[in-house]
Amino acid sequence: MSMAYKDDEEDWLTVCLKYLLFLFNFLFWVGGAAVLAVGVWTLVEKSDYLSLLASSTFAVSAYILILAGSLVVVTGFLGCCAVIREQRSCLSTYFFFLLLIFLIELVAGVLAYVYYQRLSDELKEHLNQTMTENYAQQGKDTITSAVDRLQQDFKCCGSNNSQDWMLSVYIRSEQSGNRVVPDSCCKTITPDCGRRDHPSNIYKVEGGCITKLEQFLADHLLVIGAVGIGVACLQICGMVFTCCLHRRIKMDPY
Repeated sequence: MSMAYKDDEEDWLTVCLKYLLFLFNFLFWVGGAAVLAVGVWTLVEKSDYLSLLASSTFAVSAYILILAGSLVVVTGFLGCCAVIREQRSCLSTYFFFLLLIFLIELVAGVLAYVYYQRLSDELKEHLNQTMTENYAQQGKDTITSAVDRLQQDFKCCGSNNSQDWMLSVYIRSEQSGNRVVPDSCCKTITPDCGRRDHPSNIYKVEGGCITKLEQFLADHLLVIGAVGIGVACLQICGMVFTCCLHRRIKMDPY
């Protein structure tokens, strides 16, 4: 009688673990979709700005999230198959993929956090140089487009202020046509509007574009880090459930 009760208890625990893994897989897919969406959003939303950054850490973090999110789709399907078939080999493979994605997302989260800490210094060191030396120069169309979009989107002019453009290679050349700032600094863009830098004509924002871009990137990095580490922590539960179910199946003599 006690043996039958013990067998029933073991069967009940196995069924509970299976349902828990099914529930985890659903949450896993949702989390994976969030990871993939954040990665794509990071690269698509104002992706032009990546050309203004000195390092590729920001883009790498986004690509890692896209890779992790894509792996979730395959791994979630594998997890369902492993639970249904109750094969230890499938569960072992599933556990391996969970661990792999966990490490990938953790790396993305850590990279985002580390880059967040030095983002301000990097922008202060490199953004002004990039804008003044490369704007409207031959072969620098990507940077020129990024700077124009940056100034229009964030309603700013110059890295720190509009006076930064006085040191620009473009402004000091004949190509500028006597402009004192690029036309993208203007509140309403018209041909040659950059010839007048009066506050009524151009954006004069305290802190310039550095402050605006820093806040924008910092917000994105916080989302990348939170999603990456958050979903990675969720996977710890999945790995625990997988190990428990693997052990119970292993103990089953049949």
